Amino acid sequence: QVQLVESGGGLVQPGGSLRLSCTASGGTFSIYDMSWHRQAPGKEREFVASIARIGGTTAYADSVKGRFTISRDNAKNTVYLQMNSLKAEDTAVYYCRALRVRMPTGDYWGQGTQVTVSS
Repeated sequence: QVQLVESGGGLVQPGGSLRLSCTASGGTFSIYDMSWHRQAPGKEREFVASIARIGGTTAYADSVKGRFTISRDNAKNTVYLQMNSLKAEDTAVYYCRALRVRMPTGDYWGQGTQVTVSS
């Protein structure tokens, strides 16, 4: 069983930056593909960014391309989301996810961290 704990959220002005962290425990972090998702009030949860377990291949939602960067440090069991040039529409609860579709399979979510972009 993998536990994921996000941190780094908060209130930031438009144009500002935040770095989210998600630290895993209870499993072998390096075997999981990691991703960030977000859910704004009244909206469905949506994909933000992902990073593969091997090779570090990344993918981004069009809405965050060029502004957000996902990275991972397998030695620290941590995935990061660097968010720059933040906009009001980035306001949401941000969740990290650990996913493995091959055996041993696993699909784990963190509890989320609030990001509010407002002046």
